[in-house]
Amino acid sequence: MAALEMLLRCLQASFSGAIRITLRDYSLRQIYYGYWLILAAFVTQFVSIGAQSYVIGPFMTPMIDDLGWTRAEFTLPRSIGQVVLAFTGFFIGGLVDRKGARGFMLAGTVILTISLYCLSYITSLWHWVILNGIILTIGAAFVGNLVVNVTLAKWFVEFRGRAIAFAAMGISFGGVLLTPFATWAIDTYGWREAWQILSFGALVLIIPAALAMRRTPEDYGLHPDGRTEEEVSSGLTQRAIDDFNQSMTRRQAMSSLTFYWLVFAFGMFAITIQVMLLQTVPFMTDAGYDRTTAALMITVCSIPALLSKPVWGWLIDGLQAKPLAAISACITGSSLFVIVFMANIGSMAGLIFGFGLMGLGWGGMIPLQEVIWASFFGRRYLGAVRSAALPFTILLTAAAPLATSVYYDAVGNYDGAILLVGTANLISAGMILFLKKPHQQP
Repeated sequence: MAALEMLLRCLQASFSGAIRITLRDYSLRQIYYGYWLILAAFVTQFVSIGAQSYVIGPFMTPMIDDLGWTRAEFTLPRSIGQVVLAFTGFFIGGLVDRKGARGFMLAGTVILTISLYCLSYITSLWHWVILNGIILTIGAAFVGNLVVNVTLAKWFVEFRGRAIAFAAMGISFGGVLLTPFATWAIDTYGWREAWQILSFGALVLIIPAALAMRRTPEDYGLHPDGRTEEEVSSGLTQRAIDDFNQSMTRRQAMSSLTFYWLVFAFGMFAITIQVMLLQTVPFMTDAGYDRTTAALMITVCSIPALLSKPVWGWLIDGLQAKPLAAISACITGSSLFVIVFMANIGSMAGLIFGFGLMGLGWGGMIPLQEVIWASFFGRRYLGAVRSAALPFTILLTAAAPLATSVYYDAVGNYDGAILLVGTANLISAGMILFLKKPHQQP
């Protein structure tokens, strides 16, 4: 408990001005509850994104070899899963606004854990499609990005960038730990046993995090960013008040051109994650590297993504988010050109640089996206607004992993597909620069 308390105090201290503390004050009651939510969101995103994306690559070759599938068939559930995620998110977003995240997360824990365990018994392609593409995706959606980031956006306004960035470090930590762990578990015990190990881990980690979730600070007599009554009286919370009062409903948001511009811009950006988390391990093994080295590339990109997130969060809170998002997209797109080129000339140092550069771009992707959505449309109905965007965003990106595998099956390499994804990122960077904040309509 002492270690956890010190961790929360270090987190609290990093939000300069969010709440005044001294290290001599060790009462957990003095810690703003929003910091507990950041920790819970870190854990749940570590598990949910890890189960959907970070662990899939290491399973590809052994499962294909054992079950006789093509790479396109193995990838099919991820594309189906994107569609399932879109429509699941659409229905739960507004409910998160009204009821909070805890109930969804507890239900999601059960669904996710059972589906992970059942994956160890599959023998046919339709088992894989239903379990991984539908059931696991629903469970992950109930505990994942939409639910926790909408919650954090309600608890933090002035320090929203840092809050979401620290929580999103859990996603990158999944790449640091889960990809090599899954590779080790598969190579040591077999792919079926590895799914069982992951299911138990998910259960143990998510339950406490889910129980910690709360809907809004106002429900508990608190104010966003941990502001005191004196600070509210002095006008220091005016930004949070305006953010709430100027919030747009789902209908108002969807009537603006900005809504669809955001959907397309960030959809083009997110394609990179969908493709590279799934295809990096087979891409590297095709280039002549062993599975351990291939899995290490996910770690190589995850470390700068992890470490840069607090920096991105600090920059977001102090600068304009739009140019930062364009820079993040440009870095990510450029990295894919470096990766393909270095793989073709067989330069390990160049590959490490390319994957590290990709991780740096990834570090800003989620916090920048979430802050822009929240700052454009406000926090009051943010769950409904974000969930309305999900079907459009995810349907835009759903075909990318499958198309990449189909390209490989037809051509015999990933080069052209990855370069096309890099180009999409560069286009996204240009689009983000032209974003305009919508005006509220009656």
